[in-house]
Amino acid sequence: MKNPLCLLLVLLLTIGCENEGKLTFEPLQLTGGTCNECPKIEINIPRALDETAVARAINNALEEELIALLSFDEELEIDKVDDAIASFNNSFKELKTKFPDETVGWEAEVNSEVVYEDANILTLIFNAYTFTGGAHGYGSTTFLNFNKRKGVELENWELFEDMEGFQKFAETKFRIQEDIPQNENINITGFMFERDIFHLAENIGYTKDGIQLTYNQYEVASYADGPILLTLPFKEVNKYLKNKVKS
Repeated sequence: MKNPLCLLLVLLLTIGCENEGKLTFEPLQLTGGTCNECPKIEINIPRALDETAVARAINNALEEELIALLSFDEELEIDKVDDAIASFNNSFKELKTKFPDETVGWEAEVNSEVVYEDANILTLIFNAYTFTGGAHGYGSTTFLNFNKRKGVELENWELFEDMEGFQKFAETKFRIQEDIPQNENINITGFMFERDIFHLAENIGYTKDGIQLTYNQYEVASYADGPILLTLPFKEVNKYLKNKVKS
């Protein structure tokens, strides 16, 4: 029988190698007011703990997303999440004061997590839902991609060596997935691409299953259609990417 201590050391070394270079996060939970008529605010995001440039970029990007989502006072320059939450609360209270019998409760819910990480790239998914009156609320998904070595957030175009080639490939796969003939108008089955021309989603990110394109509600289809997802395996799209992924 093998020495149990040796087996334990091998296991610990294996785990250490797998986690080498991974960033450290803690869960961060934020809520709104506790009064009976306060809007419901529930925020669950990761907070990067490492003292590195990319950790700071991640925390700043998440803070910016929250501020943009919750800020309702256009006259104020809001640069803190607590102030954005206060803005959301105050805007609801002002509306409630003006229309006490017509205003229904507001909601804001955010959930974010790391969906991909390797030595070079880290991707967060940022799922948000808000309801501020009307027939229904609005949900959205945002991908936040980061270059770990440079410590910066990446724009979509910075993910690719050949963005034009990727777009052509993605259109072919999109048409197959959505049963749109390759030689017909992209909107022939009811999609709403601007000027009848296929375009990449505003939100593109690395996931464990490949590069995912998320078209949020209203981006290329109606609200009732919900978000449209297209996931392309790394083995099929590596040639278009700056950061190749072993598959």
